[in-house]
Amino acid sequence: MENYSYFSLNDNKLIQTDSFIDGGWYESKTHFNVNNPVTGQTIAKVSNGSKREAECAVQAAKRAFKSWSKMPAHERGKIMRKWFDLIMQHQDDLSRILTIEQGKPLAEAKGEIAYGASFIEWFSEEAKRVYGDVISAQSQNQRIIVIKQAVGVVAAITPWNFPCAMIARKAAAALAAGCTFVVRPAEKTPLTALAMAELAQRAGVPKGVFNVVVGEDANAIGQVFTTHPDVAKFTFTGSTAVGKLLISQCASTVKKVSMELGGNAPFIVFKDADIDAAVKGAIISKYRNAGQTCVCTNRILVDESILKEFTDKFVEAVSKLKLGDGLSDNTDIGPLISTKAVQGIDDLVQASVAQGAKLILGGKVSQLGSQFYQPTVLTNVTPQMSVAKHEIFGPVTPIMSFKTEDEAISLGNDTQYGLAAYFYSRDIGVIWRVAEGLDFGMIGINEGIISNAVAPFGGVKQSGNGREGSKYGLDDYLEIKYLCMGDIL
Repeated sequence: MENYSYFSLNDNKLIQTDSFIDGGWYESKTHFNVNNPVTGQTIAKVSNGSKREAECAVQAAKRAFKSWSKMPAHERGKIMRKWFDLIMQHQDDLSRILTIEQGKPLAEAKGEIAYGASFIEWFSEEAKRVYGDVISAQSQNQRIIVIKQAVGVVAAITPWNFPCAMIARKAAAALAAGCTFVVRPAEKTPLTALAMAELAQRAGVPKGVFNVVVGEDANAIGQVFTTHPDVAKFTFTGSTAVGKLLISQCASTVKKVSMELGGNAPFIVFKDADIDAAVKGAIISKYRNAGQTCVCTNRILVDESILKEFTDKFVEAVSKLKLGDGLSDNTDIGPLISTKAVQGIDDLVQASVAQGAKLILGGKVSQLGSQFYQPTVLTNVTPQMSVAKHEIFGPVTPIMSFKTEDEAISLGNDTQYGLAAYFYSRDIGVIWRVAEGLDFGMIGINEGIISNAVAPFGGVKQSGNGREGSKYGLDDYLEIKYLCMGDIL
């Protein structure tokens, strides 16, 4: 193994660079570079897996499925609980790996490790709570039983913005249900996934149950995951455009599919809101992970009667946010994932300014480096502008105004997406009407952070289908089987 002392880890064995297949490390013939987004420095050379590795992983998962699915649920839960314990024991090391390859501030990285681990803990307990039914039959000599069984092999593709949590949310539910699991993490952030595999192995997860295929060829690996006849379920977190393509590929074998796709979250501030609390919530929701989250605030809608007061306080709070290396103690916002992402953000800002938006703060690439973009605020934004129509995925906030409650709901719903929405109000009537009127899968009411393991995470419209987390999270990894028992009398 190469010398990875610059990670400053307590356990350097957490740095793995090969695919993890059938309980072992699988080195490919070629490799690709993983780079630190702050410095551009290559931090690791990782095996460049492709179709061959993906097929091997699926075959390993198929072989492991019979014994894993038949294992008593409480035994699966014990193994998963040990995996959770090991992740939390190595939280500091995992956080450093995550920050170095992804860029988010270390405090956020620690939070993500704990957040991801919480799904493994939750589902280690839920494994024992897969219940069936006995239904009253229409004939005296029949009995109707409904049982739930694991779907089978699950394949997943996960993004770079939450390298730990996006895998944990899917793998935990799959393993708890009795499924085996194969994941392809984003090529920009494979090290966190491989460290999780190392700890899964130490926890006693049997070979073939949890597999990680790393590689740059997303198309080739995705083709295997979506068309292989031995994959029963496919799950994806990423853009809506890519999600649509993957869904169409899954149609050839009629796989069970769950998708967590793009978002365009409105953050609505009503005139009776606690403005200081709304500003705090908006900052957390918008600028966490440099705005690179699918549930982060995309556009702020403010009642015109409080527009100036809110905007002034919001701009003051944004101006205090510090850009920097995620490993530095005083950093609030790290780099974006790539220079391409920075260019896309800047293009949105410049297009909106050309359309009439007013640049109040930021709006430029930072002097810190080509992957840092200044925290930005735009006002005088209209619903037709680029920055209001598109998912921003960066530290840019457009602010709009509204006059009535109905207009606020209409503006909030004016998007093809339906993942998350937020609003602030202290009027119970407004709270009920707006919560019911917004067409989104998740609503934060006087809250800027809504994700946790005990709640169902997922969207509607073109933001996808299925739910992750909560007692509902097992459903996407289970099939319902109806047993009709005759000749009882």
